[in-house]
Parts: sequence; C-alpha cells; structure tokens
Amino acid sequence: MLKKNIEAALNEQIATEAHASFLYLGLASWCDMKSFDGAAGFLYKHSEEERMHMLKLFHYINDSGGYAKSPEIKKSKTEYKSLADVFKTIYESEIKVTQSVMELVDLCNREKDFSTLNFIQWYVAEQHEEEVLFKSILDKIELVGDDGKGLFMIDQYIETLNAKKAAAEAAGGEA
Repeated sequence: MLKKNIEAALNEQIATEAHASFLYLGLASWCDMKSFDGAAGFLYKHSEEERMHMLKLFHYINDSGGYAKSPEIKKSKTEYKSLADVFKTIYESEIKVTQSVMELVDLCNREKDFSTLNFIQWYVAEQHEEEVLFKSILDKIELVGDDGKGLFMIDQYIETLNAKKAAAEAAGGEA
C-alpha cells in the first residue's frame, strides 16, 4: 500500500510527464510548420514516449493500492525563434523533469519505500539518457550554425535518430 505522500508525489510526476508530452507535441507542430520534417517526426515520437512514461506511473500507483489522477494540462509557449530555441526549451524541460524524479528518489529513500524506489530507478536512467540526447543535439546545432544548410543537416541528423530508435525498438530493445 502506498503512503499518501508517495502517492501524491507520484501524481505530481504524472502531471510533469503529461506536461512534457504536450510540450513535445506543440514543439513538433512548430517544427512541422517550419518544414523541419525530421525534427517534427522525432518530437511527435517523443510526445508519445512521455505519455507512456505517464501511463507507467498511472499503472504503478493503481497497482500499488493508490489512485492515479489525470492532471490539469497548462498551455505551453507556442512561438519559438529558431530550431535551437526549440531544443533549448526541451533541454531545460528535461532538466526540470530530472529534478522532479530526483525529488521522488529522495522521498522514497526518506520513507524507506524501496518498492517505489526500485520502480523510479527506470526514470532515473531514462532522464540521464534524455539529458545527454538533447544536450548533444544542442551541441550539434551550435557546431553547424543556423544557416539554411546547417539547419537542413541538423534536421536530417535528427531524422536519423528517430530511425535508429525505431530500429532498436523493432529489434526488441529499448532505445
């Protein structure tokens, strides 16, 4: 049985993951509008992944005797200056999500809820991967610059990341 404070913190994490999903969705739409097809596809896929992260929390809470609650979704920003601005927004969001996960880890340790702590470890690893991924994309944008050819190359690079992830998933691995 989940302690009420753990249940409340997990429900807060549901809201964090839901916000991330809708943030990615809005960013994907902006990329679509600006003809960054590779980035748009990549971000639509990430929106789905964030929703999956949210659903994992729903199932864990309910399976553990708690009550998972649908969060309120606040509207995200819709205007961005550049592709770099889009990925900077994502990176900053992922840092906030990581902080939220680390607060859950801390709470689980303090409450000696080792079952939930074990469950949350997946999110710890996932957040590390996300931060590394988006920092590397930002680094590459800075490397090639923001002229038309550079942005085209970045968009193609991001599209290859999506293809690699799909191939890994098809092979039965998690990318």
